[in-house]
Amino acid sequence: MTTSHPGRPPVVDQATWQAARDELLLREKAHTREGDAIAAARRRLPMVEFDGTVEVTGPDGPVPFLSLFQGRDELIVYKHMWYDGAPHQGQCEGCTNAAWNLKDAVYLHARGVSFAVVTTGVWDEVAAFTAFMGYTQPWYSVRGVDGPAGGDMGYLSVYLRDGDRVFLTYSTTGRGTELFNGSFALLDMTPYGRREAWQDNPEGWPEGHQPCWYWRSDADGNATGDETSRPVPQWTRPGATPEKTLGRNGHHH
Repeated sequence: MTTSHPGRPPVVDQATWQAARDELLLREKAHTREGDAIAAARRRLPMVEFDGTVEVTGPDGPVPFLSLFQGRDELIVYKHMWYDGAPHQGQCEGCTNAAWNLKDAVYLHARGVSFAVVTTGVWDEVAAFTAFMGYTQPWYSVRGVDGPAGGDMGYLSVYLRDGDRVFLTYSTTGRGTELFNGSFALLDMTPYGRREAWQDNPEGWPEGHQPCWYWRSDADGNATGDETSRPVPQWTRPGATPEKTLGRNGHHH
């Protein structure tokens, strides 16, 4: 038995498909060139200088923000939201979605760029969480830190170092952080896309869900945001068990 979606795209021979594919390729190339032009403009944005000696807290205690550069000239930081006092399954699924996708920064390091994650959680909670998740990237607490080194979470921020001088060069949030996660780009190549309700789909294609509907699941792998859920990567962690509560008893930073 085959199921047919009444409004699906037409089924054609390879040559007809190739002609349609080539037509779309013109738009894709224009999109790529515009992306290059935007990146060129990004490199010309003005910069904000701030105090690189401001202290953040890591596994070795308080250290200056400058140390996150690890001696390199450029730094990318993901700012991970935090629920105070929440168990691991209660932490932010969106930030997990982002942080999970850069397990190893070797290609950044090869170009002289360091990477770190900062969050507003107290260090002891952060250390336990990162140990559970198996994260190997450097994490730091920026609790109480204002300005470019800390501030609002949920951002990707980029910094430049010139000796002991430190500058914020770029920052983005919302869908601007999608480039951090190659899964989005791959899903956008698939026939059903992200299966989110906002998508423009062929008539009769599977119905979309709320945005980010698949970022949490229950123990059986069913997408859900209820109290039995975890951010999906957590189910592969040693000791992850079915849950009865998200345990979010702190406020969201």
